[in-house]
Amino acid sequence: MKSILFSTAAVLGVLSATVAAAQPAAAPDVAGAESSNAVRGVIVTANRAPAAAAEVAQAVTVIDRAQIEASQAILLPDLLGRTAGVTLSRNGGPGGVTALRIRGAESDQTLVVIDGVRLNDVAQPGAGYNFANLLTGDVARVEVLRGAQSTLWGSQAIGGVVNVITTVPTAPFQASLDVEGGDNATAYVRGGVGGASERLVWRLGAGYYTTDGVSAVAGGAEDDGFQHTSANGRLGVKITDNLSLDLRGVYSYGRAQVDGYPAPAYSFADTAEYGVTEELVGYVGLNLALLDERLRNRLAYSRTRTDRQSLNPAQAVTDVTFDALSEVDRWEYQGSFALTPAWQAVFGLEREEAAMRTLSPSAFNPNPPAQAASADLDSAYLQLQGPLLAGLTVTAGVRRDEHDTFGGQTLGQGALAWSLNGGDTVLRASLGQGFKAPSLYQLYSEYGNLALDPEEADAWDLGVEQSLAGGLALVSATWFQRKTTNQIDYVSCFSAPADPLCRVGGSTRFGYYSNTARTEAHGVELTGQAKVGPFDLAANYTWTDATNESAGSANRGNQLARRPEHQGYMSLTHVWTAGPTATLAVRYIGEAFDDAANLNRLEPRALLDLRAAWPLSDTFEVYGRVENVFDDRAPSTRGYGELGRFGALGLRARF
Repeated sequence: MKSILFSTAAVLGVLSATVAAAQPAAAPDVAGAESSNAVRGVIVTANRAPAAAAEVAQAVTVIDRAQIEASQAILLPDLLGRTAGVTLSRNGGPGGVTALRIRGAESDQTLVVIDGVRLNDVAQPGAGYNFANLLTGDVARVEVLRGAQSTLWGSQAIGGVVNVITTVPTAPFQASLDVEGGDNATAYVRGGVGGASERLVWRLGAGYYTTDGVSAVAGGAEDDGFQHTSANGRLGVKITDNLSLDLRGVYSYGRAQVDGYPAPAYSFADTAEYGVTEELVGYVGLNLALLDERLRNRLAYSRTRTDRQSLNPAQAVTDVTFDALSEVDRWEYQGSFALTPAWQAVFGLEREEAAMRTLSPSAFNPNPPAQAASADLDSAYLQLQGPLLAGLTVTAGVRRDEHDTFGGQTLGQGALAWSLNGGDTVLRASLGQGFKAPSLYQLYSEYGNLALDPEEADAWDLGVEQSLAGGLALVSATWFQRKTTNQIDYVSCFSAPADPLCRVGGSTRFGYYSNTARTEAHGVELTGQAKVGPFDLAANYTWTDATNESAGSANRGNQLARRPEHQGYMSLTHVWTAGPTATLAVRYIGEAFDDAANLNRLEPRALLDLRAAWPLSDTFEVYGRVENVFDDRAPSTRGYGELGRFGALGLRARF
């Protein structure tokens, strides 16, 4: 693998000698200093390198640090749930299992990246990511890429990509401190310190959050709290003018109380059960610029480790009821090459080695054998971008993946962005493919099936963006559609005990995974923002029709679970000359169903939030908010509790 990486860089270097002089290539890093501090109008996720927004054909929402602070959100999924095309469901209050879905796709069909490292947990049944332990903390920028984007991003990017970038200092010394207290015995403290010089960039951050929350089971008598500790750091060293080293790390530990199914009734009720999740993300990268920066290269190694445990203090012999470990090692080479002053190529090679281990102790069997599995995935991709005509940018790419269990997969994408009227109007069209490799659990667990194929999706969207009133207003509309085939679903053996896949080793198992599901989703995303005198207005609306289209299924034609057909968000902020701000925000989540049969209806919700902030000086600011003013407790997941009205006050300091 290493010889291939270096050979690729060498061949490109030789070929480039025949190409006319070009501008520097874009940095091939979605989490470097250039991307995280990018000026407004630059997007990094769509091309895995910085690009002007007017040249990006995909639908991307960018949330910068100023917007994060203005939102006063502590939990990042709460902020993401306010963006177009994104739906959110949570099992209870803070710390409960949190699922995010983009454009009606499954929650495990969203790829999550932090500081350039994939976060998805390979020990989960679908290898998805639980957003419960992701806080805004030291996050400087989030980009939400909507639509199938597996050509550049690989497995799981069927619904889209959430790219999280932590803070990169830009001054010799920078420090920050946030302190907040609120209802439900909630407290939050976060701090960070760092600096930047000609040769060195460094940053350290840490945070702690605690809350009593709300009962996980609806109507429960006791609250289920959540505590979260996090730390992050990065170090960038410019060894020479053309060679640099990047080190990044993120650590988090969360402890969430949950409710279970106690004997003798075995129905969902208050219990003393809780779960802990420990996550560690590490990255080391070497960056080399050649040919007057026309060829930029990045060699990187990353490692993620997620350790989850479920515990029940009432269980005899052992309090551990479930233990899961996910470990992923990833090597990658990524390059960007300025072919001409206008055309650029992004290309790369990747190798992923994933391993999991799970076990389920009980009072009857406190030391069961562990289930363990591993798999390797090798990938190569190439994307070209440049103008066909003045203002008309074309993007085309191809990817090849080789999995050591299910074999190979080839994908492609094409996109157009047309900037008209001096950039006031941008027309966009994209066609992309997505895939998701079967998870280790789906392949090798007691319900595993080694004959599984990857899930596949074809998606396209058409959009228009219009700037009005000399740039004081911006509106956009996007139509999207996606068809997913070979979707992996669980097949029960109770109704078909004669099924050959139900018999393993001479005994009948409860069920197995199979490529039996097919889904479709289409809809419209509308967004707008405007500045009118002292007021800032932002709004979005999404209509999503996501349905089960599995042949022969009794649920064919039904709405997919927990996908509201209608949802929207609007905020109106008044900005005073002296700096204070006041915001009124409304979020609407329409009716949905909690089950595949569409028998359990989830009530629509309308949540009103009030926020205010008052700068005391250039260093200090006080802020406060009241969320869910009308105390709407309709759940996002049936049977679980939901937070009601919540108030908080805080202080920020920036040095």
